[in-house]
Amino acid sequence: MKSLLDLGVKVFADGADLNAIKRLYADPLIKGFTTNPTLMRLAGVADYRAFALDVLKVVPDRPVSFEVFADDFGEMIEQGREIGSWGRNVNVKIPVVNTRGEFTGEVIHALSRAGIHVNVTAVFTGDQVRDIVAALSGDVPAYVSIFAGRIADSGVDPAPVVADAVRLLAAKKRKAEVIWASPRELYNIFDAVRTGCQIITVTGDILKKLPLIGKDQLLYSLETARMFYDDAKKAGYAIQASIDALRR
Repeated sequence: MKSLLDLGVKVFADGADLNAIKRLYADPLIKGFTTNPTLMRLAGVADYRAFALDVLKVVPDRPVSFEVFADDFGEMIEQGREIGSWGRNVNVKIPVVNTRGEFTGEVIHALSRAGIHVNVTAVFTGDQVRDIVAALSGDVPAYVSIFAGRIADSGVDPAPVVADAVRLLAAKKRKAEVIWASPRELYNIFDAVRTGCQIITVTGDILKKLPLIGKDQLLYSLETARMFYDDAKKAGYAIQASIDALRR
């Protein structure tokens, strides 16, 4: 089994826990960080800008993505310019559509043309990827975050969508990279590798499983059986034969 560092996919940590970000920054496996308003709200972040600036003090030299939260295109552009000014390593996350289902190509184009590194997020379809390609500036780095986990949740295989996006972006926008976003399990890292995807965002619960990569399967089987046995003992479970059964 290859080391995860040799697999050819970059791991970005996804979350909004500042202490966890500090810890993960010390790990050379983690090549970047992403967050979003939902994760920040769940983490209890009250001041968006203050939190972002604290993160950038911890992570001054790896990509960090912060998302706009306006719904009007003009306000999105204003927020994107402000967020993009916070650091040279900042990527501005732009949802591919607003809450009315309108494609945000105007925002993507304006920010990308201004030299701001965008991360187009909440992408689900090949048609959306093609629209994004048309909106991006060809000479400015960008990310396209395909929500592979949510695609899979709907019963659709995300791998062809991701692989097609990788090929299209390589042909048309050579400075843009594809992110396998919203992973559901550790194996998604290997799914991302097979599609040629350059980056995968990984949440804290999946990061905890990284030491399992390459684990001996027979040993894992034995440990699992022992876990069941030990938990039954700790719970004090017992099955007593009924009186009728004893009489037979």
